[in-house]
Amino acid sequence: MTYVVTDNCIKCKYMDCVEVCPVDCFYEGENMLVIHPDECIDCGVCEPECPAEAIKPDTEPSLESWLKLNTDYAKSWPNITQKKDAPSDAKQWDGVANKLEEHFSANPGTGD
Repeated sequence: MTYVVTDNCIKCKYMDCVEVCPVDCFYEGENMLVIHPDECIDCGVCEPECPAEAIKPDTEPSLESWLKLNTDYAKSWPNITQKKDAPSDAKQWDGVANKLEEHFSANPGTGD
């Protein structure tokens, strides 16, 4: 089992999860984070820290595509180990539907 970041992170990109991760397995895209599944130790401390509830265990149904997305982008986006400020409009994006299809950016973030 591993944890994955799902669509509600898109354009919310809260980073509370980053500062509690004991193994620094988060990677930063332009408008979301992902978890590298081979680095995640399944401790689960990140899940309750996410204000957008975007982090889920990969054992939940229908998360295969999110596991693949996290795996793929963790290989090319920069590692992030320090919390940054969330976007100023993050609360407005929390819970918005169809964010993957309409708002996902494959561009990398800046990392640490």
